[in-house]
Amino acid sequence: MNYILMMQPEGQESNPLMSFLPLILIVVVFYFFMIRPQMKRQKATRKFRESLAKGDNVVTTGGIYGKIVEVKETTIILQIDKEVKIKVDKNGVIKDMSDAPQPK
Repeated sequence: MNYILMMQPEGQESNPLMSFLPLILIVVVFYFFMIRPQMKRQKATRKFRESLAKGDNVVTTGGIYGKIVEVKETTIILQIDKEVKIKVDKNGVIKDMSDAPQPK
């Protein structure tokens, strides 16, 4: 029988951890630099959308600036001019403009 081919060279031992170490390091790097920050942003965005209230100035994903007149479960009524109100999905609101400087 040819057992010599199945044996490893002398002085070298196979460590299973060393063969998986690069893969483990790649997963850790992806988690800390891509997955974790994305989860934080999603959590902050969800918290912002849940905290929307009447009177908040916001911007939609389409770039429409307006003031919230009414908040419903999944939608908001947004006043964009004196007599113009539109219905917008809460997921379409991206920013609170109360901190932004107002034009003079």
